[in-house]
Amino acid sequence: MRRAHAIPVHIALILSAFIVLVPFIWVIGAGFRSQISLLMGEIWFSPTLASFNDVLFSRASDFVLNFQNSLIVGLASTALCLAIATTAAWSLGRLHWPRSVVVLFLGWSLLFHMLPPVMLAGAWYSMVRAVHLENTHAAIILAHTTLNLPMALWLMGVFVREVPQELLDAANIDGASPWMTLWKIARPIFAPGLAATGIMIFIFSWNEFAVALVLAVKQTATVPVGIAKYAQGYEIQYTQMAASAALSIIPAVILLVLGQRAIVSGLTSGALK
Repeated sequence: MRRAHAIPVHIALILSAFIVLVPFIWVIGAGFRSQISLLMGEIWFSPTLASFNDVLFSRASDFVLNFQNSLIVGLASTALCLAIATTAAWSLGRLHWPRSVVVLFLGWSLLFHMLPPVMLAGAWYSMVRAVHLENTHAAIILAHTTLNLPMALWLMGVFVREVPQELLDAANIDGASPWMTLWKIARPIFAPGLAATGIMIFIFSWNEFAVALVLAVKQTATVPVGIAKYAQGYEIQYTQMAASAALSIIPAVILLVLGQRAIVSGLTSGALK
């Protein structure tokens, strides 16, 4: 009976996986086509690496530079988000702030996170020019940090609250400073949540387009901005766009595979007691 009931569940899971994977498979397959084959809609085609060669080795392509810029921006903004969100969540959750302050702070961060990033891009561009940070990685790093900080704060708030209070009381009795308590005692406990939050922030930063499009120039453009440049006014290079999109998936896949256990452990840490 249990197997009979499990069959519809497995069928639903297989269909869901198929729906999710088909777009990725189609994009990756389009990268191995020629432009003519793709536009003609041929089902059977001879695979070619021409589009990948154009993206990676052509003098007209900036994809490698875009890839480096995305790594710089993603890693730096993730590190800033984790540092700020962890200390802020620890302060709000463990330093006995009035409840009204905690609710107001978290509520404001949630409202800010709900704003479309494109609403802030114009103001940020003016601010960046005013402080002479235009055409730099720092402008995009600070913008991505600001965009992703509310999500990181809420996630780290959940993980910080999972640290047993008895353990912290014992550390205080032993004379540990607040910083030592956070770094030496609490951090190993919420490390899976920290890893899960970091992976999510990096992926969000890697995929962000609207703000990077406004703040970046050719030397600082990230991967999403570089992919968009294959769509010009008179021509859309579909296969090069597909090849660069397929290559851009690699960092996220690597992070998800390496951090799978941390993500599952971190995101379910508060679900079961």
